Amino acid sequence: MAQVTVQQLAEVVGASSERLLTQMKEAGLPHSAPDEAVSDEDKQTLLKYLKRSHGEATEQPKRITLKRKTLSTLKTSGSTGKKTVAVEVRKKRTYVKRDAEQAPLEEMPEVEPEVEAPPVEVEAPEPPPEVVIDPEPTPEEAAEMDPEVLRQRAAERRKQQEAAEAAARKAALEARRAAEAQAKADAEAKKAADSKDAARKQPKRLHEAPAQRPANEQRERRPRSRLARNAPAGRGKQRGHNLSLADLDAEAGLGRRRGGRKKIKPTHAEHTRHGVEQPTERMVRDVEIADMISVAGLAQQMAVKSGEVIKELMKLGVMATINQMIDQDTATLVVEEFGHRVKLISADALEEKLEQTLSEHEGTDEPRAPVVTVMGHVDHGKTSLLDYIRKSQVADGEAGGITQHIGAYHVDTDHGMISFLDTPGHAAFTAMRARGAKSTDIVILVVAADDGVMPQTEEAVAHARAAEVPLIVAVNKIDKEGADPERVKNELSAKEVIPEDWGGDTQFINVSAHTGEGISDLLDAVLLQAELLELTAPRDVPAQGIVIESRLDKGRGPVASLLVQNGTLRQGDIVLAGLQFGRVRAMLDENGENIEQAGPSIPVEILGLDGTPAAGDLFAVVENEKRAREVADFRQEKSRDNKLQRQQAAKLDNMFESMTAGERKTLNVVVKADVRGSLEAIQSSLLELGNDEVQVNVVSGGVGGITETDINLAMTSEAVVFGFNVRADGAARRLVESEGVDLRYYNVIYDLIDDVKQALSGMLAPELREEILGIAEVKDVFRSPKFGQIAGCMVTEGTVHRSRPIRVLRDNVVIYEGELESLRRHKDDVNEVRNGTECGIGVKNYTDVKVGDLIEVYEVKEVARSL
Repeated sequence: MAQVTVQQLAEVVGASSERLLTQMKEAGLPHSAPDEAVSDEDKQTLLKYLKRSHGEATEQPKRITLKRKTLSTLKTSGSTGKKTVAVEVRKKRTYVKRDAEQAPLEEMPEVEPEVEAPPVEVEAPEPPPEVVIDPEPTPEEAAEMDPEVLRQRAAERRKQQEAAEAAARKAALEARRAAEAQAKADAEAKKAADSKDAARKQPKRLHEAPAQRPANEQRERRPRSRLARNAPAGRGKQRGHNLSLADLDAEAGLGRRRGGRKKIKPTHAEHTRHGVEQPTERMVRDVEIADMISVAGLAQQMAVKSGEVIKELMKLGVMATINQMIDQDTATLVVEEFGHRVKLISADALEEKLEQTLSEHEGTDEPRAPVVTVMGHVDHGKTSLLDYIRKSQVADGEAGGITQHIGAYHVDTDHGMISFLDTPGHAAFTAMRARGAKSTDIVILVVAADDGVMPQTEEAVAHARAAEVPLIVAVNKIDKEGADPERVKNELSAKEVIPEDWGGDTQFINVSAHTGEGISDLLDAVLLQAELLELTAPRDVPAQGIVIESRLDKGRGPVASLLVQNGTLRQGDIVLAGLQFGRVRAMLDENGENIEQAGPSIPVEILGLDGTPAAGDLFAVVENEKRAREVADFRQEKSRDNKLQRQQAAKLDNMFESMTAGERKTLNVVVKADVRGSLEAIQSSLLELGNDEVQVNVVSGGVGGITETDINLAMTSEAVVFGFNVRADGAARRLVESEGVDLRYYNVIYDLIDDVKQALSGMLAPELREEILGIAEVKDVFRSPKFGQIAGCMVTEGTVHRSRPIRVLRDNVVIYEGELESLRRHKDDVNEVRNGTECGIGVKNYTDVKVGDLIEVYEVKEVARSL
């Protein structure tokens, strides 16, 4: 509203200007001339004075009290289970409005205007609510708490924060007032000169504009959503300073809302706010790419969906599934297309870090005992030789009298301590013998003097040469009749194993495991060779070595046989062995006695691994379980990726093979063995069986007893279950009986292989063989009204049978193949005609028989084939 003078105001109210000036002076206004300006505040002051002078009440309600009651439920858990508790929260707020006279007026030239504080919210003294406000819960606690309790706690924390912000603003306002009061005296002259112009431009408002807030405070008070922008003005501390009459009417319930939307309660409006805001900038990530990476792993690192990565690969001409592995170059192109940074890493970074850590352990080298592997052909007396040295009876308890496991022993002899590895001699255990040669210092090659060099003897020589291990030949069974040690020397010389007395470098020792003859000389030869090798190893470092064998014990779990090569293995150490890891709960020697520690060249059995490691895996002691789990998980993932790659390649190869070679019959088998080495030998032997028509498919192989899961797998894949030195449990036996699954037990490996060979032979298609029964020569040809052309013949070889297939030969060339229709002798039908007898032969559907032709009668027989 524009300002008016005293004269204009007097004309409007219908009074003289002198009387109006007198009333304004009585009201305390400074006006003394009719041409002075009258502001809206002056009019309000004059109006209040006139009302009081006429006895009218001017008091208006200055205090408003609001009460609110909310009901909610709280789910708690106790010893009796989960229960729901009803919670009632009562709140009361009182709003106090200050008098207008308490605030100075900006239009008065004599007084410095001050900013009026907003209506102050005063909490009435009341008992605290029944809900206890806890500090902000952790993410783990928040996941377990009731959402309603979390919302109530969040609302309480927001109210506390708002109260703290209001107190800070109040303190800042008071400091500003003090500064303005100090500068008031200096600004009075300037304010008096400019007050009239400022009064004309001043808009109508109930309160003065506040000082400019900081930018961050403005952002906090800005409505964050469309719902908040459309909501009515806040109450108490949340109300703005520039209040209008419409705002007061709306707060009192007199205002009219635009539109027909229902008003949302503040408690419910709190729940409609979004908790996640869209990022303002696109994030650029560092994507680590090894030599090979799966599509799913690449998508996870870029935080995009796998489908997007597959689309990008299609654009590059690569068809890949979510689990398929892609190479480093292709993955780099995809990452660059998405705008992220590529970080090339080594695929074996964890392995390299582990090797570096293990190589940092430096200890003092000390002499150690030699590790000796005993190798040779089956039944040449390897285990019996060790039994005599150890004074034990191992060979007597072995199935079939043959060794089928790799055994480790250490013996304290009069010549010093020696560790022995006893390897199987059967052809199926090639990999086991190769491992024994690689983990040893000296190889003793046992050759029977009465049997000479055999195939596995030659193989043992090849393994020793491949491992670059010195060889000592023990010529066994010299006490038997027919023993010929010189024959052994001659045969091995042909294999480039030259005896010392022939100018070579290989010691030949004649021994007898039965009588003990030559055993001392053999041990002396071993220790002499060990001295030449100068074997040393550190003891004061964490243990490292090789896994000799592993098995699954029903009562003790996974049991691994280890050969310590460096350092000392102690009970309680964290061992990483291949894909498995664990803490050593117990350590046993070869006799089953508990030991606390084992040094270099000592074979031990340990308990505590989380699985059965593969025979031949290296083991090492690491500093903590976290490191062991990290490396084991990495190796398992790498093994799984390699398996996926092989499967993808095998699928393609098999598809082409099946297209070209036709259908191939397959024998599905499930193999369970007592130890890992035997399982490996059985699987490799079975996969070698078969030909282009039949093959063996090992559906599953494992260590331990036969379980119900194995039987269910066999039922699904129509497989035969083989148990090698293991048995089925009760549930598995019942399932076998009810479903009729073929379950077979074996304790000798070549029995199992022979049975599989027979089964495969039965699956082969029989061979068709032709057998000539007789030959008849055509002497004359005549016609019969009933049979047509008849050949008069003389049987020259064998017997001619009726209703058998025949061939007609002319000049020893087959001109017709058919069937013999009629066979007569002297007008009588006969079934056969022997050699040297005349007969009449009618050939079915053939009329070109001539004199001199030969009629050959034969039959086709099916002959069973074998592998």
